[in-house]
Amino acid sequence: MPSVQPQTIADASVLLVQLSDSHLFAEADGKLLGMDTRDSLQRVIEQVLREQPQIDLMLASGDLSQDGSSASYARFREMTAVIPGSARWFPGNHDEVPAMQAACAGSDLLDPVIDLGNWRIVLLDSSIPGAVPGYLADSQLALLEQALSETPERHVLVCLHHHPVSIGCKWMEPIGLRNPQALFAVLERFSHVRALLWGHIHQEFDRMQAGVRLLASPSTCVQFAPGSEEFQVDTTAPGYRWLRLYADGRLDTGVSRVTGIKFEIDYSIKGY
Repeated sequence: MPSVQPQTIADASVLLVQLSDSHLFAEADGKLLGMDTRDSLQRVIEQVLREQPQIDLMLASGDLSQDGSSASYARFREMTAVIPGSARWFPGNHDEVPAMQAACAGSDLLDPVIDLGNWRIVLLDSSIPGAVPGYLADSQLALLEQALSETPERHVLVCLHHHPVSIGCKWMEPIGLRNPQALFAVLERFSHVRALLWGHIHQEFDRMQAGVRLLASPSTCVQFAPGSEEFQVDTTAPGYRWLRLYADGRLDTGVSRVTGIKFEIDYSIKGY
């Protein structure tokens, strides 16, 4: 009978699940562009629990709320509490940071740096109060630089809400990160950054740039059509991204989408 070999250091890993752009409302039955966002989030969470039995960290990558209400954050926290492992949130353009902070009081949900296995995950706030585009303030860039400088022996995943590169959707070009050059100026000085992860674009994205994996993920509610010139809702189903981070710096990732969600797009709404 062959012996069972112990897991090697290179194969040791941690599993992350990313939930993005849930757009919950104060009202339990609130709808975004015709989709019930609470119902779609619940279905995504149920799929996560079926597919990922051992989760080390759940990342909520912005726009948890559509209206910035305390009730929406309380609902998101309650709904996602069933997901095992640690959890971290960071804001998007629809989020109200004071209400989010109040909802997270007494917890580590908003701590911007977490070490898991041989990895460090750094969470940046790219939101601008009252505005749709993103911007990384000097304080956020300093946080990033310090987090990267402290642990050169760890592989690093950097996360933010807004897209820092063109994704091929013309209408989204003006509402991405306004100072991406400042972000990449920091990242390019540190060779242990393995990936950059964001939300905001309500669609999948996966590209390599200067040795760094650039990743974005679907929304847990409405999806946007890839390659669209003007605002356009896609019929693709809601979903989530999983990421397996290995001790030697490798990264496996994929997107899983729910089935059975049907909704009628509210075409009277020209934006989100």
